[in-house]
Amino acid sequence: MNMQARWVIVPAVVVLGVALAGCSSTSSPTPTATSTVTTTATATSSATPSASAPSASATDGAGGDTGTGAAGRAPDDDATRCTTDHLRGAFAGQEAGASNVDEELQLTNTGNADCTLQGWPGVSLVGDGNGTQIGRAATLDRSTSHATVTLKPGTTAVAHFHYVQADAFDTATCKPVAGDGFRVYPPGSRTSLFIPAQGVRGCTAGDEAVFTVGAFH
Repeated sequence: MNMQARWVIVPAVVVLGVALAGCSSTSSPTPTATSTVTTTATATSSATPSASAPSASATDGAGGDTGTGAAGRAPDDDATRCTTDHLRGAFAGQEAGASNVDEELQLTNTGNADCTLQGWPGVSLVGDGNGTQIGRAATLDRSTSHATVTLKPGTTAVAHFHYVQADAFDTATCKPVAGDGFRVYPPGSRTSLFIPAQGVRGCTAGDEAVFTVGAFH
């Protein structure tokens, strides 16, 4: 198992950075590029979508998880939940060992007002230039703490993101392919961000748990 994922630095590819919020406002690893596209989990279109703006997949409609049992709601009655209208996503701080990759999934508040994130994002590898989901959505690491994070404008919340390159599994069972990037649903949201990525391979068959994501902090 000696294959590793690499994020290629091009205008359409995202690899993240900025400041943590909720826990602190100190700097995080700085991404080399940032680009996101908003899609809707229930959206359909007769037009052929491009690789940079894939449509959402009906097989990935669960969205993120607030951990409160109140999907789609803000963490508390007075909070304004962060939505994809005012969020930018990226990945940063890549560390790889053999076929294992550890990164930070970052969401930055691009709006003019405070908003909150609480819980786990929904994350899926997508491909075929049209947002087709590749394999299982990321497993939620329920062992991670999930306190409410308040994002001031320009600040960032992060979640630990781990994956195993699909070529590490039995290729006959996994049938690995490369994706175009990731569809990311903020906690409690059914609207997603698309974060382009290159070199990440997922399983198109079998039931391998390739991706794991923690709660935002």
